[in-house]
This record gives sequence, structure tokens and C-alpha cells, in this order.
Amino acid sequence: MLLPAGNPSLWTGPTGTNTYLLPGRVTTLIDAGVGDPSHLSALEASLDGRPLDRILITHSHVDHASGVPSLLERWPAAQVRPGSEPFADGSTIAAGDGTLTVLHTPGHAPDHVCFADDTTREIYCGDLVRTGGTVVIPASRGGDLREYLSSLRRIRELRPRRLLPGHGPAIEEPERVIDDYLAHRAWRESQVIEALRRGRSTPADMVDDVYGKLPRMLAAAAADSLLAHLKKLEAEGVAKFSEGRWKV
Repeated sequence: MLLPAGNPSLWTGPTGTNTYLLPGRVTTLIDAGVGDPSHLSALEASLDGRPLDRILITHSHVDHASGVPSLLERWPAAQVRPGSEPFADGSTIAAGDGTLTVLHTPGHAPDHVCFADDTTREIYCGDLVRTGGTVVIPASRGGDLREYLSSLRRIRELRPRRLLPGHGPAIEEPERVIDDYLAHRAWRESQVIEALRRGRSTPADMVDDVYGKLPRMLAAAAADSLLAHLKKLEAEGVAKFSEGRWKV
């Protein structure tokens, strides 16, 4: 059951962050939202008097995890995972009337995980992919493009029936969408290399060339994603950083 977190914005989309309630033997909420009262009220109504047993967090970014204290204030017995210890890749956890498999999918964030329901072949994919846009890889906050591309390929190889993302509607054609994401990143990389060849030497210098004019808030995020591309190219021996400048 999809419960929007009530935090619409340029970053989170028109309906905000998605959280998902799995009713059943172990009532489970995937992602915590931001503690918005409307979200808490909708969750309480959906529980219909039952307790909330478990809260699973796909990653620690504010729009997915900062609602935990508000949830625990209302349901103090709920178990929060990962909590003090990270998830073990491939481990299983009871949720609803079934189990979910934890898949470590770093890239957007170092701690990012997806939760796979092997019975339905659906994957709760957090901020791995979304429709109507791409995912920012915030290199200054632990984002890693090489890891992100590997995570995309890992999920594609599982051939899920459907992806349930942290923002926007369900993704009914996962393989096609992931292929589009991989192609987009390859195209963006070619733009970064071309910008370097034109003498652009910092991510901020490249934003207008690669993205066109953006609002200041979005331009900063775009520069962070460009930094992720540059670090990937550096690791592959295509670019290097020296004396405060990037070069081919």
C-alpha cells in the first residue's frame, strides 16, 4: 500500500517521497518519510488499530529516514532497520505476511539497499530509479557513479516484474527503464568528456554546457552529479584532477 510522505518539492516530485505499508503478520513500513502529520494520520488509518511492527529504511537521506522519530513517538515498539548495524547483503527479513531479501545497491548513497519480494517479483527500489527523471549521484555526499551503474545492472539481471520506487509511480517495465538509465549515463559521460576537451575544468563550469540553464538549487545538484562522472573517469584513467582543475 503506497502512502505518500507529504513532502512534495522540486527534489521529491509532486507527491513527495513514497512509503509503502505491508500489512499482515509483521506490519512493515518501507521508508519513513519526514514526519509530516498527514502521512502519520494516513498510516494510522491504514493500520486500523494494529501496531506498526517494523520500519525498513532504503537509505539514510533526509526524505527517506528523518520521519523515524515521529513514527517511534506514535509506535514506540516498532523495530527500525538497519538501526545501529547495516543490513547484510542477501539477508532476509520478515515483512507483512512474507519475507524480503535485502540487496545492497550503493551509488546514490553508500548505504542504499533495495528490498526484493521473491514471491511477487517486485522490488522496492528506493532511489535507484524513478520515472520522469534521473537520479542524482551526489559525489560530495558519498555518491559513486561506478557503484551506481553496477547496482543498476544487478537489479536488471534479476528481471523483476515491477519496481516500486521512492518517488513517482510504479515502474512496470523495469528492464527497459534501466536500459534507458544506462544509456543516459553513457550519453552524459560523453558530454562531460567533450566539455573537458573544450577547456571546462570544474563541475560548476560544465553545468550550463551539459544541462543548460538551471535554477541555482538544481545547478548545485547537477554539478555534484558531474563530479561523480569526473571521478568515474579519473578511476578509469580518462581524466585527472590537478591543481584544482580537471583535465582529459
